[in-house]
Amino acid sequence: MRKIIYIFAAVLLAVAATAQTTDFQRRYNVLLNRVGPAGVGMETLIDNWAKAEPESTDMLKARFYYYLVKSQGTEVVVRSENRYLGADPILSLKDSTDNDVYYYEVLKYDDELFSQALAVVDKMISVDPGRLDYRFLKANSYLSYERDSPDMALSSILALAYEYKTTKTEWSYVDDPQLDPVVVDDEMFAQMMQEYCYSLYSLGTPSSYDAFYRLSLRLNEYFPKEADFLGNIGSYHLVVKGDCKTAVKYYDKALKLQPDNSSVLHNALIAARRMKNAKLEKKYLKLMQK
Repeated sequence: MRKIIYIFAAVLLAVAATAQTTDFQRRYNVLLNRVGPAGVGMETLIDNWAKAEPESTDMLKARFYYYLVKSQGTEVVVRSENRYLGADPILSLKDSTDNDVYYYEVLKYDDELFSQALAVVDKMISVDPGRLDYRFLKANSYLSYERDSPDMALSSILALAYEYKTTKTEWSYVDDPQLDPVVVDDEMFAQMMQEYCYSLYSLGTPSSYDAFYRLSLRLNEYFPKEADFLGNIGSYHLVVKGDCKTAVKYYDKALKLQPDNSSVLHNALIAARRMKNAKLEKKYLKLMQK
């Protein structure tokens, strides 16, 4: 499965060095290695590149990362839980009542610069509407920006899934900038969407769990033969609702589609053990051994 989910903390963008690489692309790559995507001299280079090649998506991507990284800072937040946004704390202390207090370093954003980054990625999408990796840049930005309440990220992903299922757009995806775009089929798209489901789940907040559930429900409608989305719905009921019986119902539906799905089997076994249902536990253990 391809990795498409990024947290924009220390982004480095390399434009592929191909036979068609322009002088601006070469100069950008050299400066990028020296100062990073938003370092000294980068804005001037990108401005000159834009004058020469205003429709270049490589230039637009460089400008997107310039604004995105420029918009980022960090801050320390205090939480009562020992894990936040899928990360471990940088420090833990005791408060006056001897309760644990956890400190996390997280990204924060300058709203104006972040908005400029989004405007650039929208331009990229308008130039090449079928490039999924451009759509993912936008969704990933929202995921990082919103932190524990991924409302705009969810809307962006749901809109993308709807567009994929209802339009005749020819979709492509670039995994390696030195390779040509690959054509995206239903199986590949479903795998990519499952990565977003996993990312939302991994944030581990009430809002992200709700987004995980809503996205999984919609994707199950679009891809009813994909076991992972049924498994996601089961895991929501298991982890968030504590409803093992309903979770098992969805796990069994998923296993009818894909009996060897290791993730679903593992979670189904957990549910069976919590229910203290030895018969179910034996059933899932037997499937694991096949």
